[in-house]
Amino acid sequence: MSEAKPVILTCAQPTGQLTLGNYLGAIKNWATMLDDYECYFGVVNMHSITVPYTPTDLRKNTLSCVAQYIACGLDPERSNIFVQSHVIGHTELAWLLSCITPIGDLQRMTQFKEKAAKLGFNVGEGNDLKFTHEGARAGASVNSGLLMYPVLMAADILLYNADAVPVGNDQRQHLELCRDLAQRFNHKYSDTFTIPEAFIPKEGARIMSLQDPERKMSKSDDNQNATLYLLDEPSKLKKKIMSAVTDSGSEIVAGDDKPGVSNLLQIYSAMSGRTVADIEESLKGEGYGTLKKEVADAVISVLEPVQAKYHDLIQDKAYLEGVLKSGAEAAQKRAYKVLGKAYRKAGFVERPR
Repeated sequence: MSEAKPVILTCAQPTGQLTLGNYLGAIKNWATMLDDYECYFGVVNMHSITVPYTPTDLRKNTLSCVAQYIACGLDPERSNIFVQSHVIGHTELAWLLSCITPIGDLQRMTQFKEKAAKLGFNVGEGNDLKFTHEGARAGASVNSGLLMYPVLMAADILLYNADAVPVGNDQRQHLELCRDLAQRFNHKYSDTFTIPEAFIPKEGARIMSLQDPERKMSKSDDNQNATLYLLDEPSKLKKKIMSAVTDSGSEIVAGDDKPGVSNLLQIYSAMSGRTVADIEESLKGEGYGTLKKEVADAVISVLEPVQAKYHDLIQDKAYLEGVLKSGAEAAQKRAYKVLGKAYRKAGFVERPR
């Protein structure tokens, strides 16, 4: 009998188009895990409603996210792709966990403070919310969902007893809270949850903004020329890359003093499979224009087949719904086992069958 594969779970919100940073920093690596792990890829649409949103866009973006995942190499025959709201257990477990979560722990979350600040609030030393005049919107308020977001995220992970979770630096604090809650529940009720580890891929390109290479490429950037989207038309990809910020001097070499050129070299290397050193050698004596052109060609050559597959998939709603049905069934089977165990430990009477 073969040993069970370790379980890996990763989730993302359906916030529209994925960026090149999402692809190179995360999804490309996820596709390499399919043979060695039992993979669960969740589209966490319930997290998306903690901020203002349009219901029709949320439905559309959820299916689009699934199609982009598959187009990027996440094979639904070798993984479980599901939508959070299709699986019973996420919110139920979140309630159990919320009852052992101090409010102060949630108010100290960096992302909560940042999102509250965008609404015109400041989290004070005593973790109290103070309304500020600068940038405050009339009638603005911080909803409790924004505060409870990390507890739902912890439930997303613990519901599958995941062994490992791929996380970026911006989510490490949330994973630490998840680990703390798992340990707290286990101590209070006896061993129930696996303590998840952060999954750090061996290779993962960190892609920076094309207009401000000191910052990470982001879909929320106000300057859309700073971000390359997987579904950008080739002409748009080329235009954005050709307008990318570079550095003083003309030598094409990576270095801390050349963040713009270093970012372009990183993108070129990740898309072509060539080393940065090899690219630097091949472009000796050339100008930044040549570098940008070659980067654009490399990006377009990789993304064109991804885009073609995506456009085929997004037209086949029945297929995508079939993928989600199959993924939800597999996810639900595992979720029921874990939720049932947690309920019994917490003293709940077994659910009638």
